[in-house]
Amino acid sequence: MSQDTEVDMKEVELNEMEPEKQPMTGSPSSPASGTLGEKNGMVKVKVPEEDGETDAGTKFTGLSKEELLQVAGTPAWVRTRWALLILFWLGWLGMLAGAIVIIVQAPRCKELPPQEWWHKGGIYRIQALEAFQDSNADGVGDLAGVQQHIDYLSSLKVKGLVIGPIHVNVPDNLAHTDLQRVDPQFGTKETFAKLLEDAKKKSLKVILDLTPNYRGQMPWFSLETAHNSDFQSKMKAALEFWLELGVAGIQMEGVEQLNDSQLLVEWKNLTSQYSSDGNARVLIAGTGQQDSSQIFSLLNETSADLLVSPYLMGLGLEPTGEKVENTIREYIQAAGEKWPSWSVGGPRKGHMASLVKERLLRLYHMLLFTLPGTPFTNYGDEIGLPGQSGESRMQWDDSPNFGFSSKSLQGGDSSGSNITVKAQSADRSSLLALFRHLSELRGKERSLLHGEFMMLPRLAPDTCVYLRSWDQNKRFLVVLNFAATRSSVTISHSLLPPEATVELSTDPQRQEGQLTLKDLTLESSEGLLLHFPYVA
Repeated sequence: MSQDTEVDMKEVELNEMEPEKQPMTGSPSSPASGTLGEKNGMVKVKVPEEDGETDAGTKFTGLSKEELLQVAGTPAWVRTRWALLILFWLGWLGMLAGAIVIIVQAPRCKELPPQEWWHKGGIYRIQALEAFQDSNADGVGDLAGVQQHIDYLSSLKVKGLVIGPIHVNVPDNLAHTDLQRVDPQFGTKETFAKLLEDAKKKSLKVILDLTPNYRGQMPWFSLETAHNSDFQSKMKAALEFWLELGVAGIQMEGVEQLNDSQLLVEWKNLTSQYSSDGNARVLIAGTGQQDSSQIFSLLNETSADLLVSPYLMGLGLEPTGEKVENTIREYIQAAGEKWPSWSVGGPRKGHMASLVKERLLRLYHMLLFTLPGTPFTNYGDEIGLPGQSGESRMQWDDSPNFGFSSKSLQGGDSSGSNITVKAQSADRSSLLALFRHLSELRGKERSLLHGEFMMLPRLAPDTCVYLRSWDQNKRFLVVLNFAATRSSVTISHSLLPPEATVELSTDPQRQEGQLTLKDLTLESSEGLLLHFPYVA
């Protein structure tokens, strides 16, 4: 090229190489070197100077600031910018409007009803304290014995315990009954306070039964005593004493003998005065009446938070599904807006295993924990303990006296029985395992906690079917077969899907998974708890 068009070049030295790695090159004038001068290990190339000029035909400098401002101010660009700005805001407003429509049209969650702790799970009765656990080898169950088993009681997933009565009571002797003193055979005030403290750590509430003449013939000594002003003052002072100590509530048995609803109103006012946010105190009225009309009358008259009765004993040993359905429907209708409670038997009426056929034990537990209301069970019901409450000692393990006491007691042979806490705790198919599962579901599933209750059309004389549902939460379908034989039913309703999933069965052999509600086969005495999702 000519001298006029040749650009200045810089000499660039390549990385030096070790002598043995240096390339073999020809002479500077060889054809392979072109016009560039080369040395061994050195190549000269020409690059443009940084401040040099390129060919005029390839030079590009872009628009200057003044030119850009001049173009930006033209009418075409002004209209374009306005159009883009308007489109942006229209798009933003459209998205906002869409979000509002979605929020407005989305199904709203139903407001939760107000509930206290006794609405949220089962209550476990240890009213025959002398039969639960002996801690000092005197053959009598006591408060320290309950304290020893606080972990076990917590594992049952119940919300509260009814303890006692524990006060000093000389049978039918009002003068020698001290409502504020713990009977020494049960422990001391300090022992009871420690039990309250340990129970609180496990989120368990303790209700004290304060029925005055619990060892005598009549719970209130006589009809006249209950209305005696001096006795009423003693009762009020006793309620205040135990509420101050920290009990979560008071229970009174034999309320049908009071004939004065005003007494319960005053006691209810006391428990309310000691209540606070997160620490409500409950008043429970108990009756031994089995006649449904008398129970319904008490239910409507009482101002207590709960009325407990042996109402379900009216079902008999082997009820039909039809009888169960009618019995439940009548009680719920009689309760109206009041919160129901359910129990089989009572604190002195006997254990569930002695009041119903053995094959129906699991079915009754499923019934209690899936009905709307608070389920009450007696100690030992969770393992199928037979006999009368107070006479049958709790059976813990296979040691002498079933672990109840280290004292030598009559009838202490415990060999070969699986009706113990130890044996059933190790068996996932046991009655105890079923009890724990039901109790846990009752305390956490909203449809079981406070859901609507709907009895579905009976499909066979020995079946009972009902639905529990709440707002957009998981629904539960309860199917109970009270027959001693297998039964097939077809469950069809506009609120039900064609299939539902097994949540729990009283039959340990039942496989998990989905079941078709058409031609559903139930085993003998089987209860099924099925669930299915909410569909808008």
